[in-house]
Amino acid sequence: MTQTSNNANLCQHLANAALHSPDLLAVAVQQAKSDSYQYQELTFAQLHQQSDRLAYTLNAVGIVKGMKAVLMVTPSLEFFSLTFALFKAGIIPILVDPGMGVKNLKQCFIESEPDVFIGIPKAHVARRLLGWGRGSVKHVINVGGGVVQRWLAGCHSIDQLLAQHPQFDRVAYPMEKLADDQMAAILFTSGSTGVPKGVVYSHKMFEAQISALKDDYGIQVGERDLATFPLFSLFGPALGMASIVPDMDASKPITANPKHLFAAIEQYQCSNMFVNPALLERLGQAGEQTQHKLVSIKRVISAGAPATISSIKRFSQMLNDDVEVLNSYGATESLPISKIGSSALFSTTEHTDNGGGICVGKAIEGVDISIIDITEQAITSWDDALQLTPNQIGEIVVKGPMVSQQYYQRPDATRVSKIADTQANTMRHRMGDVGYLDDHGLLWMCGRKAHRVDATHPAPLPQRYFSIPCERVFNTHPQVKRSALVAVTVNHQVVPLLCVELDKALVCSTSKALYQQLLNIAQKHEHTQGISRFLIHPDFPVDVRHNAKIFREKLAVWAQKTWKE
Repeated sequence: MTQTSNNANLCQHLANAALHSPDLLAVAVQQAKSDSYQYQELTFAQLHQQSDRLAYTLNAVGIVKGMKAVLMVTPSLEFFSLTFALFKAGIIPILVDPGMGVKNLKQCFIESEPDVFIGIPKAHVARRLLGWGRGSVKHVINVGGGVVQRWLAGCHSIDQLLAQHPQFDRVAYPMEKLADDQMAAILFTSGSTGVPKGVVYSHKMFEAQISALKDDYGIQVGERDLATFPLFSLFGPALGMASIVPDMDASKPITANPKHLFAAIEQYQCSNMFVNPALLERLGQAGEQTQHKLVSIKRVISAGAPATISSIKRFSQMLNDDVEVLNSYGATESLPISKIGSSALFSTTEHTDNGGGICVGKAIEGVDISIIDITEQAITSWDDALQLTPNQIGEIVVKGPMVSQQYYQRPDATRVSKIADTQANTMRHRMGDVGYLDDHGLLWMCGRKAHRVDATHPAPLPQRYFSIPCERVFNTHPQVKRSALVAVTVNHQVVPLLCVELDKALVCSTSKALYQQLLNIAQKHEHTQGISRFLIHPDFPVDVRHNAKIFREKLAVWAQKTWKE
């Protein structure tokens, strides 16, 4: 049985930085004005002091340890100060992705039952109109101005609260200490691959993520990170690294203006970048057009969805020759799990294009990856006999200190996604992804378990098709931008069908010729034989944040309605 302590709080890293590097930059937030830029800054000492003062102020108005607080504040100095204040006070932040849609957001607030709602004016207008947190929210705090006051009835302004309590200025806050596994935050999944679920985060998980960024990614004190994702940006101050926040909508990275990001990198000589595939592609295209170089960047971390080889190669043209794009694999429930550098990834291209899946690298330190048989049933306890041998495709199961132990208020989801490992006194997490480990211990991802197609057509045709191995084969066709494997029912039989989005920049051959070319591709590979139905879709539905996760469930409904034998 592992020993648990009551001494956990990730803000200890901020306190340590404020003590040893008080004047070092912690946060800078860019404001773009025409062709000029302004920056607001906080040192580690200032961020520590401001979050101390906010923690005291929240307590003074009745917001105390154990309460749950929705935080809908755009990346700003206030976002950093408030988040660290909540952690210091033992108040549980509820972090949601605004891009998940109104319906999903409301469901998140129903499930999490927040006591406090902290948000910008736009969030409060939505809260009032849509009933977010109705019945549970007791405290409402506005960050920023510029909204009709009737929408903010009973709402405290954070500036007013600070002005009412000047006695807390420069007074050290006695940071709350929690047990290692005690709930410290609730992070909701994006809902891009299913219903959003609240993941219970502990300080132990946060500490494991901080250790991974130090040890496996080599991030050091004094570095500066271009912070394009709010959650990752919080790790900056915890690592002694400055978070440089560009002027962009973090919930819609595809809309970012590359000029703003390049300007922020150059202004602060950023050494690190965290970018998702959509932003990687957008910045790479802009850099290619202007021949821009990112000479200060030493490390690029990409996560959220697999980035394409072409996107990585295009982006890499801006980097120094010895700088790699590190592709991280994981999920909200467990991140990071494995990583692979771009040079190693490039060598896997041929295998991927022939249906071998996407290589996501080796497990990081302290993480155990296993592959088990595909089943929809819950598995109550772990047994090493569940593991498949190398090169067998199954569900990916992970164990490690950054792996979440449960979902919030969703016991059924916890039951089917977690496996109790009694020997290790922990839970293993079923990723919901399928893949395999090769003979060298490299993990190859083959798509979501829910996106496989279990066909009922007769042997010797394949009975089971996996999304990524099948789609990547067809994506080698020069006219195919991307494809999506779905199941349709034809004459009472479940059969695979490939939805295809064409590259609009290329002249398309006739439908008959394209069909024959795709059919020829299918017949060349054992695992795609039997795919003989193709539908052209004008524009795939994809998630807002990554612009890469295809909503195959929507395409499956469309394909079933559209297909005619």
